[in-house]
Amino acid sequence: MSRQQRIEEHLKSGFSPIYLEVLNESHNHSAGNDTHFKLVVVSADFAGLRAVARHQKVYALMADEMAQGLHALALHLYTPEEWAESGAAPDSPACRGGSKRG
Repeated sequence: MSRQQRIEEHLKSGFSPIYLEVLNESHNHSAGNDTHFKLVVVSADFAGLRAVARHQKVYALMADEMAQGLHALALHLYTPEEWAESGAAPDSPACRGGSKRG
């Protein structure tokens, strides 16, 4: 099973999302394969939680993956109501390459 599939399974079991998108954005970064992912998760489980608490819940689910080389997650976490209003997550910014910042 690929890392992307494992991430999807963790999120499905942890949040029962009504919408889930897991994008491997590793090709935009120099840190290696399967290291950078963009997650769009729409779940009622986020209701009443601030962004920090939502992120903490996702990172708790991803602890094993982070320990095994997952480097970065771009998190876009919505309640169904928030998703109905926005309908899309923002595009990820271009990688600036860490020490290559200009």
